[in-house]
Amino acid sequence: MQMSRRAWSRIRPNSQEEAIRLCLDHAKAVHRRSVAQVGDLVGVSEWVIYKWVSEGGMPSRRIRPFEHACGIDYLTQYLAASSHKLLVAIPSGKKAKDDDVLALQTGFNAAVNLLAQFYRGEAEAGETLGALTSVMEEIAGHRANVGKALTPELALFEESDA
Repeated sequence: MQMSRRAWSRIRPNSQEEAIRLCLDHAKAVHRRSVAQVGDLVGVSEWVIYKWVSEGGMPSRRIRPFEHACGIDYLTQYLAASSHKLLVAIPSGKKAKDDDVLALQTGFNAAVNLLAQFYRGEAEAGETLGALTSVMEEIAGHRANVGKALTPELALFEESDA
């Protein structure tokens, strides 16, 4: 079953092994890349990729090329979370649409509902952590966009009316 783009953005790995596997699953499902093709893009053989999967690790200099080849950054997300850091994507600075705010509200409601279920023993910790982290990242992105309104970037290359 292929997951939608939206579902991929809500997944949070709980281990480095899972992060590597999720990256490869994403490469296959979204970009139709095999392990061999990911290896070619990273500059290693597919057997090296399989070794990384079995060991649950890879050289740090290979993380960014691997994530780029897979089209998603689950390893970076896991490494940040395992250091008790919240990873926030740098916003593009585009104005949010009504749909974006509604999606944020829907995600927030779902995360709070899952949190209540977790405290009642009806939801898994990993799923709850993923939902809460996702909402916190989205809120932080909107916070950064609002903060940009206080200090707008210089318009150095815009034509002046003078």
